[in-house]
Parts: sequence; structure tokens; C-alpha cells
Amino acid sequence: MNKISKIGMSALCGSLAAISAASAGTLDVTGTAEATWTSVSNGVTGNPIGMNTGLTFKGSGELDGGQTFSVTIAQTDKLAYSSANITLNTNSLGTFVLSSAEGGQGIGGYDDNMPRAWEEVWDTAIATNANFQKGVGSSTNISWKSPVVLGSSIQIAYAPDNDGAQNDNKAVSGSASDAFGAGWDVVLDFGAGRPVNFFLGGSRTDQTDYKKSDQGLQNTRDVHEEAVVGLQFSFGPLQAGGQISAERLATQSKDATEYYGNTSWGVAFNVSDDLSISYSEAKHLQTKSKVSSATTSGDGSALTPKSWMRGDSIQVAYTIGGVALKYAQTKYDNTGFSFVGQAPKESRIVAVSLAF
Repeated sequence: MNKISKIGMSALCGSLAAISAASAGTLDVTGTAEATWTSVSNGVTGNPIGMNTGLTFKGSGELDGGQTFSVTIAQTDKLAYSSANITLNTNSLGTFVLSSAEGGQGIGGYDDNMPRAWEEVWDTAIATNANFQKGVGSSTNISWKSPVVLGSSIQIAYAPDNDGAQNDNKAVSGSASDAFGAGWDVVLDFGAGRPVNFFLGGSRTDQTDYKKSDQGLQNTRDVHEEAVVGLQFSFGPLQAGGQISAERLATQSKDATEYYGNTSWGVAFNVSDDLSISYSEAKHLQTKSKVSSATTSGDGSALTPKSWMRGDSIQVAYTIGGVALKYAQTKYDNTGFSFVGQAPKESRIVAVSLAF
């Protein structure tokens, strides 16, 4: 009996130790609240007052040998789940991330990295149909980032089925998209955080299982391809940069989109530690097929540019402690890729942001 009691006590102590080790670490909570006043020309404004609140939970801990892990969960307005990452930082093998965040890993983290005082040109209250290159970032994915050497790194991201689904625990995406199979992203980032930063990335997604021919689409290639390249400069308080991204869809039918492209550039000036101003532009291209039917194959010569849209934005941001005052004035031409009935649209936003 004594031996059995000792064994039981030892097992219990071991269990308690395991529970204690499993709960070691910290959990921090940060939040934001933002109020806006928005006006948009050539449209119905209605009530111009808007508000958004959000919370971010970040837990972290340490393994034996100094390696660290963390989990980040972001919740947008009204406690809507938005993104989550589980990260393992190793001592010498780089960083591994399990991500369920829209555009967080791979080329999705580089869809528009141009200098700005506040928001991207296309995210200033004017509705557009702009398409951005996300790679596997829109699907639950696993990524690895190499150790940073002289400010440079390589990142590889993989999604077993790049269908745009972000699965819950013990869940699968099923037939969320019969078109897409496995996807891979590779990103080279040279000089991140340094006076000159160059990044280059590509994404390939298998489409050999395309099953949408009944919808008038034809698989003309076996991969869906995306790419992005950009360059940024920092000269003291001045930042400038430009980038190009493109996407080739592996489907073809009459009037179906074959290619998307985006170009953007921006200049930001930090007047002081609290005040910054910027000017930025973005242009979006769309190319459609003009083949006669869904059963007509093509070599690319039957393509015609459909249209483009262009926007520019002037922005100012001023920070006082945990409060930020922001202003954006934006103009867009040809929203929706259609000149028919598309008058230029302008927006003005005044925002007050609180961080806690």
C-alpha cells in the first residue's frame, strides 16, 4: 500500500508540474477605438459618423534553451473574430508560424507596403473592385522565415488547399473551392528596416482539380500564379517607395478575367515624432478574355485590356500620447473597372483613434 501511495503521489506531482509548466507565460491585452466622420462625393453619404473597436490578445512563453513561442488573436469590431497566429521562435532555425489571418504570411503581407501616414489609398471609404495578390495568406497556412542576416531573410508559406478558408479547431474546409489545390509562397526581403529595402515574392497554386467547367470556365493552365516586387528608401524623416504586383488566373471563358495588376507608390514625411504627412497613388488593371466561347482554347493572343482604375490620397496623422488625429482626402477614377456611368469619386475622412 505504501508503494502504491508513493507511486500515486509521484504521478500526481508529475501531473501538477506538467500543468504548471503548461500555464507558464504571460497574456497581454491591447485595444483600440476609432471614431470617424466621412463624406463621399457622387454617392449617398447618409449618417457620416462611424465607430470601430478592437481587442488583441497576445500570449507568450519560453521553452528550454531560450526558444520562445507566442499566440496572437485579434478581434475586430463587436468581437468578430479576425485573425490568429501561433508562432515558434527558435534559436537558430528561424521562425515558424501557423496562421489563420487574412493576408498575413507569404506575399499577402506585401500586397501594399508603400509609405503612408495612415491607410492605403484604396482603404479610405471609396468602394472599389480592386483585386490584391494574397497568395496562400487568405487560407490557413504554415510558414517558415529564416533568421535575419544583414537585414535580409527568406520566407516560405504553404497551404495544403489554398481555397481561402480559415478553419476552426478540428475542422476542414471541405469543398470550399474545387478549383484550387496546394499553394506555395516564397518571399525574399532584403534590408527590412534599413535605408534601402527590396522585396520580391511569388505564389503558385495547383489547379489540376478544376471542376467548374459547368459554369462556363475552362482550365487553360495548371497553376494560378501571383507575384509582387517593391523597393523602399528612407532618408532621415523622408520615406519613398513603389511596388508592382500581378496575378494570372488559370481559367478562360468569354469576358472572364485573365489577369489583374496593381502598381502603387507613396512618399511620407515625418515632420516630427508626432506629425507625419503623405501622398500616395495606386493604379489597378484588369484584363479579360474575348474568346468566343467557353470551349475555345487560347494562347493569350485573344486577350484585351478591359479597364483600369486609379486613385490618389493625401493624408495627415498627428499623435498625442495614446490619441491620434488623422485626415485623408482621396480621389478615385473609374471605380469598378467601368467608365460607363462612373464619375470620379472623392472622400474625406476625419478620425480620432484611441490606443490602450
